[in-house]
Amino acid sequence: MTQLEYEVVISPLSPEDGGGFAAVVPDLPGCMSDGETPEEAVSNVLDAIGAWIEAAQDLGRAVPPPSRRLVSA
Repeated sequence: MTQLEYEVVISPLSPEDGGGFAAVVPDLPGCMSDGETPEEAVSNVLDAIGAWIEAAQDLGRAVPPPSRRLVSA
């Protein structure tokens, strides 16, 4: 399973929240990151996905599979 299989939801952050963009992974509770641009937020959240999976495995917890099926071209 690769990190790119997980759905990532990108949303703008308000100026009060520092601006930029938030990236959230709905399938992995608490897994999120942010960035100045949507691309930076995605890049940062890929690192967060890897850390989330590693922490879950270190704790002996199951890593949920992606809820969305990717369609191959």
